[in-house]
Amino acid sequence: MRNLFISPKKLGLGVAVAFGLLAFGQTAQAANPLELNFWLSGPRYDGRVAECERALSTITYQFQEKESTFWNSPLVITGFGRIHETAFRPWQSDNIPRRYCSGDVMLSDGKMRHVHYSIIEDGGFSGFGQGVEWCVTGLDRNWAYNPSCKAARP
Repeated sequence: MRNLFISPKKLGLGVAVAFGLLAFGQTAQAANPLELNFWLSGPRYDGRVAECERALSTITYQFQEKESTFWNSPLVITGFGRIHETAFRPWQSDNIPRRYCSGDVMLSDGKMRHVHYSIIEDGGFSGFGQGVEWCVTGLDRNWAYNPSCKAARP
């Protein structure tokens, strides 16, 4: 039978000292009242999410940037139509408020496609501002919302 334990002499003095310091270290303590009340208040969502039309300029810019940067494509969105809300806070009220919207987009190649997107309260960069997640059906090239942008809908 093998000896699974190695003597401290074989491990070396440095490892033995490190193990000794860890063995006699302090235990973790609970947060004190100052730590509980200082910038740790938790989420306070008001449910104030912008209307569907407010996200269109963001979608247009991000679509052009994504297509040109990652896919070397000249496609741009030239117009929107039939924009409508599909759901608002479709799950429990404790979740992050989202407004789900859908519509049609006209692309520079002359094709009409569907767009599905959500506007998220405090979903912007580092939680500041409202964030937008979107998907154009048929152009989800990295399959982030596949199949047919189903994951971008409620």
